[in-house]
Amino acid sequence: MLQKKTFFKVVSVYLVFAMVLITLPAQGWAMFISSTGMDTVRKVDTATIQKTLESAVVKQRLMDYGLSPDEAMARVNKLSDEQVHQFAAQLNSLQAGADGADAVVFVLLVVILVIVILELTGHHVVLR
Repeated sequence: MLQKKTFFKVVSVYLVFAMVLITLPAQGWAMFISSTGMDTVRKVDTATIQKTLESAVVKQRLMDYGLSPDEAMARVNKLSDEQVHQFAAQLNSLQAGADGADAVVFVLLVVILVIVILELTGHHVVLR
C-alpha cells in the first residue's frame, strides 16, 4: 500500500511538472530579413501569377471583362509584396476544374447512405 502511494505521488508530481512546462510560451526569435530575399519571393510569386494569366481560359475571361493580360499584370505590379504573395498562394491552392464536384460526390454518398439505412430498417425505396 505504501509503495502504491509513493508511486502515485511521484506520478502526480511528474504530471504537475509536465503541465507547467506545456503551458509555458514558446520562445520566439525576431530577425531582420534582407530585402533581396523578399525580392526573390516576389519574383517567384509574380512568375506564378504571370503563368496563370497566360493560360487560355484566364485570357478569355479577362477579355470578357475588358482587360488584357498586360493590363492585369500592370495592376499586379502595383500590389504590395504581401498582396502578391497572398494572391499567388490562392492561385496555387486552386484546382483546375474545381466546380463543385466534391459537393456532388458528397450528396451522392449521403443519398446512398440514406437508401441503405431505409432498406435495412425494412422500408423500400421505389424509383419510378
